[in-house]
Amino acid sequence: MTDRTSILPYTTVFIKLLKGPVEYLEKGAWEQLLQYQAELTRFLGQLGLVLVLEKEDGYAYLEQQKLDEEENAIGWVRRIQIGYEESILLVLLRDMMAEFEVGEAATRELIKKRREIKEYAELFFKENPSRVKFIRDLDRLIDRVEELDFLEKVEMHDLPDEQKFRIKKIIKAKVDNEILENFKQQLTEHATGRI
Repeated sequence: MTDRTSILPYTTVFIKLLKGPVEYLEKGAWEQLLQYQAELTRFLGQLGLVLVLEKEDGYAYLEQQKLDEEENAIGWVRRIQIGYEESILLVLLRDMMAEFEVGEAATRELIKKRREIKEYAELFFKENPSRVKFIRDLDRLIDRVEELDFLEKVEMHDLPDEQKFRIKKIIKAKVDNEILENFKQQLTEHATGRI
């Protein structure tokens, strides 16, 4: 028989964080995270982990502390390989998020139909073979980005293009403003033929 008093009160949220980001929509875990933030931060520090908590945007995740100048880390957090086309879609989704946040949003969450995501992505590519392939593969890319947990299907529909997705704010942590601006500059240079 185990002694339940020896289990840390933030164990549940710690395990959730090891599996991936925690959002404010997960009420129990979010409240536990806020309640035990200081204790959890100290505990994580002993394990070589850092808690990144964005209260305003409503998400938290773990980062690994670097052990040396070569950026070696212990390896607690799972690293995900993201392909080139997936990266492009993530940047485009992040751009949608930036536009959403600048506008007078009546809701806290950005919800888009699959069709709207595809139409937005099409705007960034002029007619060329890479555009055709990218557009053809968009459905697969959207599904992959959903698997990577940057999109969440919030409404099913008989027509796949009418399915609704929530673009998760954690995308802001993975695609920051500097990456977004560099990408836009490269697209502009590509469109004007300077690349």
